Amino acid sequence: MLRPRVIPCLLVKDGGLVKTVGFASPKYVGDPINAVRIFNEKEVDELIVLDIDATTKGREPDYMMIEHLASECRMPLCYGGGVKSVQQAQRIIAFGVEKIAISSAAVLNPQLVSDLAECVGAQSVVVVLDVKRAAVPGPYEVWVGNGRENTHLRAAELAADLEGRGAGEVVVNSIENDGLMSGYDLHLAEEVRSATRGPLTVMGGAGSLEHIRQLVGALGVVGAAAGSLFVFKGVHKAVLISYPSRFDLDALVPAPA
Repeated sequence: MLRPRVIPCLLVKDGGLVKTVGFASPKYVGDPINAVRIFNEKEVDELIVLDIDATTKGREPDYMMIEHLASECRMPLCYGGGVKSVQQAQRIIAFGVEKIAISSAAVLNPQLVSDLAECVGAQSVVVVLDVKRAAVPGPYEVWVGNGRENTHLRAAELAADLEGRGAGEVVVNSIENDGLMSGYDLHLAEEVRSATRGPLTVMGGAGSLEHIRQLVGALGVVGAAAGSLFVFKGVHKAVLISYPSRFDLDALVPAPA
């Protein structure tokens, strides 16, 4: 069995690296370029960078920042934030960014997924679905606008639809678990996995390698993305950029039965 892709996810707000809890209360944790340099040294599998301000403020992607990130990054880079057109995606890909992540734009304009796939290739199109339940118990629904607006679209059904339109990868992000470091929402992950066939990355809630191991045990080969796990250390959440060793990563693969 292949081991999972273990992916740090960096959130950028006002040019700085932040971490949120439940998509709220962003805490400044450093400079994104410095974080990229550290992750280079640690030879991470790939990196996701999401500008959480761009779409909600209705502005263009920060091309200068993206170009700087891409020039520093020595691992596959996925960028998301403010991308609403093929032209914007082409400009970002030209910097050397491997994947373009779209979230609200994909939900509100599904045709964009098909247009991007045709232009830059499906392998470079990542759809990020921010998901939570309006009530518990209740269905998993997709929210837009940094988790503020409920579309009332079921997460698994929308993931399947957007995959069919050309998305090469789906990232399912649990708003409820964001920043809690108490584990992934495995039920949500299993629902989306059962509805999709292509690469799937799960995000929201990881606080230890054991949480990643549980995810792999439930879903098999999957991407495991996290933020707090790789930027905080200890019960007081001191800021420290970290990443598992190759030995620890290999140990995430279950032993043959």
